Amino acid sequence: MPAPSPKFARDPALVALGNAIRLLRKARGISQEELAHRSHVDRSYMSAVERGVQNPGIMIVVAIAKAVGVSVAQLATEAGL
Repeated sequence: MPAPSPKFARDPALVALGNAIRLLRKARGISQEELAHRSHVDRSYMSAVERGVQNPGIMIVVAIAKAVGVSVAQLATEAGL
């Protein structure tokens, strides 16, 4: 399992982003493992992102947004960012 991003782990913005990713994923009937595969990341990393303990880089956010079929702007809006 990847080490959490200690400086930002559980930051409200990361938790909100993770919740938005989880809601979009579930609404589309995509498993966490499938989303990780589509986003080219490890499943445990995806789990950490959804829990708000991992601070994903912008290219990972772009890949996740694409994998759930939304723009990065839409994903940020869903997260309330």
